[in-house]
Amino acid sequence: MLHIDVIAVGKLKERFWKDACAEYLKRLGGYAKVAVREVPDSSLEREADAVLTALDSMGAAHVVLLAINGKPTSSEQLAAKLDTWALSGVSRVAFVIGGSDGVATSVSARAHEALSFGPITLPHNLARVVLLEQIYRACKINKGEPYHK
Repeated sequence: MLHIDVIAVGKLKERFWKDACAEYLKRLGGYAKVAVREVPDSSLEREADAVLTALDSMGAAHVVLLAINGKPTSSEQLAAKLDTWALSGVSRVAFVIGGSDGVATSVSARAHEALSFGPITLPHNLARVVLLEQIYRACKINKGEPYHK
């Protein structure tokens, strides 16, 4: 089973963000091992240190940076990527969501690839919800199951 980590800068403060993330994490339970690691909002350099420390603690993970200038990715393409990674022996994938100032060059350099959900700018709290929903959708696609919610 693929292990997916979401490393996100900033703590979710509002209940609705927490509830949305919790719902998708619950739904994902039957498809993948998914964990969210929050690193504190701070200066770009401190955020980078915290993200890189979290990545170092994971060992050999395929690192994917979510960035507006990343490769635009559809739900079907994300599903195909998850499937390809799992079939090629990747056991752990780490998605990185930067803070409101983006990420430092050191974090970008650590990523194996950068993905984008489109040219719009999303607040990082919303980006976390969208990422979890898209991972859930990708898992449903890969299992050939319908997705209605």
